[in-house]
Amino acid sequence: MERHNKHPEHLASSGSFNKRDKEKKRQQKHEEKERRKEERKANSSGGGLDSMMAYVDENGQLTSTPPDPTKRKEVALEDIEIGVPRREHEEVSNEHVGRVDFFDTSKGFGFIKEDGTQERFFVHISGLLDEVGQNDKVIFETERGPRGMNAVRVRKG
Repeated sequence: MERHNKHPEHLASSGSFNKRDKEKKRQQKHEEKERRKEERKANSSGGGLDSMMAYVDENGQLTSTPPDPTKRKEVALEDIEIGVPRREHEEVSNEHVGRVDFFDTSKGFGFIKEDGTQERFFVHISGLLDEVGQNDKVIFETERGPRGMNAVRVRKG
């Protein structure tokens, strides 16, 4: 039995037909986009940049009117602080009294519990002035470390 193959002309016209359809759809989308763009232009109130401006008045409130130049205050550059305010000195407190809550000599660190507040402070072997062991009474100072306050200059008390 002989097979009937489609004619090459038919295949070409079918391909062209799909291309024409795609081109027609693309053109319609483009026209629709242009029509919506024109519609938005016609419906917008406009006004440009001035209608979008907002100002801050002398009380720090947002307003649509520009500030009154007579109420202007000069501010020194060094008085402007962005972020966390500068500290005059680092947080270093006076001596504290406490007991060694835990100390691992093989690892070189431990914790001291302050008398009164029962607050725990991390202590590293480099912060010790005397050798200490668990439950030893100690006198220490504190400094801010990467994870909070650390006990430093620790000596037996």
